[in-house]
Amino acid sequence: MSETLNDAFKKLEKLIASEVSDLKFSDLKIKLMAAAAAPIRTDSDYIFDHFLPDRSLELDELVKKIRRLLAADIRKTVLSPENSKLRLADLRAEMISLGIDAFIVPLNDEFHGEAAPASSERLKWLTGFTGSAGYAAVLKDKAAIFVDGRYTLQVRQEVDVQLFEPCNVPQVTLSEWFSDNMKEDEIVGFDPWLHTESSVTALKAALGKSKLIFKSLSENPIDRVWDDRPPAPLALVVPHTDQFSGQSSRDKRAEIADILSKDNVDAVVHTLPDATAWLLNIRGADLPSTPFALGFSILRKDQTVDLFLPPEKLSTDLSAHLGNGVRLHAPDQLSELLLALKGQTVQIDPATTSQWIVNKLVEAGATITRAADPCLLPKATKNETELAGTRNAHIRDGVAVTKFLEWLSIETPKGTVDEISAEQKLYSFRSEGENFKDTSFATISGAGPNGAIVHYRVTPKTNRKLEAGNLYLVDSGGQYLDGTTDITRTVAIGTPTEEMKDRFTRVLQGHIALALAKFPIGTTGSQLDTLARMPLWKQGLDYDHGTGHGVGSYLSVHEGPHRISKMPSPVALRPGMILSNEPGYYKTGEFGIRIESLVAVKAADAPDGAERAILEFETLTFAPIDKNTINSEILDNSEKQWLNAYHQNVWEKVSPFVGETTLKWLKTATAPI
Repeated sequence: MSETLNDAFKKLEKLIASEVSDLKFSDLKIKLMAAAAAPIRTDSDYIFDHFLPDRSLELDELVKKIRRLLAADIRKTVLSPENSKLRLADLRAEMISLGIDAFIVPLNDEFHGEAAPASSERLKWLTGFTGSAGYAAVLKDKAAIFVDGRYTLQVRQEVDVQLFEPCNVPQVTLSEWFSDNMKEDEIVGFDPWLHTESSVTALKAALGKSKLIFKSLSENPIDRVWDDRPPAPLALVVPHTDQFSGQSSRDKRAEIADILSKDNVDAVVHTLPDATAWLLNIRGADLPSTPFALGFSILRKDQTVDLFLPPEKLSTDLSAHLGNGVRLHAPDQLSELLLALKGQTVQIDPATTSQWIVNKLVEAGATITRAADPCLLPKATKNETELAGTRNAHIRDGVAVTKFLEWLSIETPKGTVDEISAEQKLYSFRSEGENFKDTSFATISGAGPNGAIVHYRVTPKTNRKLEAGNLYLVDSGGQYLDGTTDITRTVAIGTPTEEMKDRFTRVLQGHIALALAKFPIGTTGSQLDTLARMPLWKQGLDYDHGTGHGVGSYLSVHEGPHRISKMPSPVALRPGMILSNEPGYYKTGEFGIRIESLVAVKAADAPDGAERAILEFETLTFAPIDKNTINSEILDNSEKQWLNAYHQNVWEKVSPFVGETTLKWLKTATAPI
């Protein structure tokens, strides 16, 4: 924690002590400290309402301050070299005491989802790296941090490269680095909670070739030296009603249990929080921007579920919502329940299940079957209620983004707008929308060269003004009770260069090509990826991220198992799946371009003589694309027709909900080219 956050928690502890009797203090302190660590703005106050209804205004204000500091964690000053050096030294001392020669520090927590609470951000604590993918390896005399092409610039900005050698995956792999820097029979330690069975199997195979020893640790050495570690969040778990889910939890449990019965499986362990959230129609507040309750569940073929959550997190109406078919357990009972599966056939997803859970099932003598979590495909295939909800959420989101784009056009010529103030203004517009709960991820607000950093996060140190001659890239989204949004627009501040217009137009051509795609049932996203890249490829250009990711329904903004990417994918696209369409181009040190809208897969009218059913995309996002950055001479007639039709849809969807000034701006922004 930063010094300010650490001081705030210490002050909170004193305030709780002054407002709670000595008899109750020791019992309540940990719960209330953890409740303060919950990042969602209002829901987590249930814990305080329940245990401390007569608290002071001073305590309430301090809790709000702590949540603001935690929410702004991405903006903390990058670790000073001295702090990182001291932490690395402390870790190495623990490694010596544990008898290991190397330790692997992954980014993820024990749930192996995309995000983790502040209390589990061990990689960030050690290195300062804030990206969403990466890991570190620490030896007694050297260390490295491994990232992919999205983070090659960012890692050098955030991490002391004198302490951690940046390695670009897949050019340099962890096993290759270990082989080059370690001797035979040296020991590589790992935390079995933080590595999936698949990753452990791959590492053992790779390290075995180098004759290194892979050792599972009973305690993470970072946890032993992280003195000011934030408490794990403790926030309210609430029902997600059928009004928004479109299908009852009882029906979902029956659907998945039927799959288990057909596969002769007795039980499945759900480790991904979004799988449990979808299955039980519950939402939580343990993570910023993502409405998860961090907990495991076990579904049995008799349709009953064992759910593992701290009892303090349960809202008063949750038990009635879950019904008799769901048994509630404290998290520390997971081991006991796993061991009780002796003699049963248990399904796990090796890509998302920690090695610790697998070890317990082996200890129990269970028969383990390995397959993707059976909730993933049904969750990804939205029902009609979810699709209707996300359409409505996108209209409200389009209104907010349109107001923001108009505001930019008025304020940026004054020279007073910077990346942080722009992000804050966009949030204020979104927060006016019905059913709005939070952003769907930390907004990427990048001007000029910062826009070339694919997953840029603005800090006070990197904050830039939006100046004439810049391109400004803003990638943002909202969490609404009826849908999750994600949109990127790139805007020219002043007059763009011819190079900017050329690159922007080619990115737009790729976006249009994918939006117009028609494809037979059975097509995967990897088979469509080329469509979005071809206009850039023709000029010898490309981008290093995927073209599209799945999106949940008031769940994670990044959802599998489907995607549009160069990476091979066995998952065929199905009607009801929601994905992003986001080609881009990035010129290091100068500008970045990305155009992103969300699309839903739907059935298309088959042409005469068609031998297979055809699918297509419905564009869900409604906000203007900057015409000032388009070279219309490059576009062909079909591309112009698509753009004009899209802008007509934006006008029809958004114009009824904006005032006269914005309406005038929108009319110009959506006029045909």
